[in-house]
Amino acid sequence: MYTQALNEPESGARADLGDQEFQARIDAEARIEPRDAMPAAYRATLLRQISQHAHSEIIGMYPEGNWLTRAPSLKRKAILLAKIQDEAGHGLYLYAAAETLGKSREEMFDALLAGRAKYSSIFNYPTLTWADIGAIGWLVDGAAIMNQIPLCRCSYGPYARAMIRICKEESFHQRQGYDIMLTLARGTPEQKAMAQDALDRWYWPCLMMFGPSDQDSTHSDQSTKWKIKRISNDALRQKFLDAVVVQAQYLGLSLPDPELRFDAESGHWRHGPIDWAEFRRVLAGDGPCNRERLAARQRAHEEGAWVREAAAAHEARRAA
Repeated sequence: MYTQALNEPESGARADLGDQEFQARIDAEARIEPRDAMPAAYRATLLRQISQHAHSEIIGMYPEGNWLTRAPSLKRKAILLAKIQDEAGHGLYLYAAAETLGKSREEMFDALLAGRAKYSSIFNYPTLTWADIGAIGWLVDGAAIMNQIPLCRCSYGPYARAMIRICKEESFHQRQGYDIMLTLARGTPEQKAMAQDALDRWYWPCLMMFGPSDQDSTHSDQSTKWKIKRISNDALRQKFLDAVVVQAQYLGLSLPDPELRFDAESGHWRHGPIDWAEFRRVLAGDGPCNRERLAARQRAHEEGAWVREAAAAHEARRAA
């Protein structure tokens, strides 16, 4: 079955593309646009991925928002506030991209608030100290950049274009986090210990951010075939690990992986076994902060109802 987007196709657009013809367009590196004919499964895959990405940007504001009133200086507070505003903007770009596939923002919001939609499991961990803000910027945003740069070449145009600006801003976020960790690592023994503690707690969840191993990934093969995904989960995780080992060495911090070793034959660092049971448990809703994060989002949605109503009334009056 093939579907069209909410808008009618432009003159000459075809709705009868077969699988082979559509795949031929993908293989030729053609950019698929909203009014182009596309397989229903391609549309559904994009909607799942883009909406989950958007939800992650929005929920991702909460762990950092926890430290806005407790940042150690006005400068740090202003930088953190700017970063959180960036994340809200990323969610906006991504919801807009998902809407071009025929699903309204309200439907996506409803799915998130009802607990039917997933978001990145990394945002269900607590931020216990200021060092966690540094670890999130360095590790979480660093992992996000590894994941997202290939998406700038995604076969779906609106998603790819949104990712260009998002990746530029995420690069700033990663530098901000690393600067916090560097300051702490070069500070007092207590500050360095705080940085090490944050690294110990965030390292393994960040390795999980890339998703299950390639042989266990449900969607990777088809997403790769359609060029939605460009690099495999394990390859991205390896690239991230190779970078983080060097960065941690410069900070003078130790990665909490007793089996970490350098493989001279391949030229890559190798990590120990990942606790995938924890990943599945957190993703299923039983992480340290799953209920807290969802409750905060539900509360914000309810408290913002008057703003949405006022905006709708203003628009209706303007249109009349």
